[in-house]
Amino acid sequence: MSNAINLKINAIQHIGIPVTNLAASQLFYGRLGFSNVMEAPFNDNGGTGTCVMMQRDNMIMELYQLPEAGLAQIRSRSNGHIDHVAFDVSDIDEAFKVISDAGFNVLEPQPVFLQFWKNGCKYFNITGPDGERLEFNQVL
Repeated sequence: MSNAINLKINAIQHIGIPVTNLAASQLFYGRLGFSNVMEAPFNDNGGTGTCVMMQRDNMIMELYQLPEAGLAQIRSRSNGHIDHVAFDVSDIDEAFKVISDAGFNVLEPQPVFLQFWKNGCKYFNITGPDGERLEFNQVL
């Protein structure tokens, strides 16, 4: 059964959840003991969204609110929506090469830089057999 690729994955880095009201979601996760450890804007289809990383111990929830144009898709769901699971890697370029060479369905042509955290991060995504999105992420 095992034909695992040779790639070191450190841990699940975060779970990404699109939200319709970032303030309400921060309060909700705050009540569960999470605190805002990073907040940054991002561009999405010509608009600006906001991402907040909420951390408790070694668990991180990525809450992000899309610009108004993208909120309709989220609001139409009645059962919530976990967008992706992110794996922490030490070398994003090596991870990208190993994953690409192994023939996985990589969604980005190269790792993407975001001005998140103190020095930014780089990530890329693959899809699983049922369309689930798995992110590989290195905090720089």
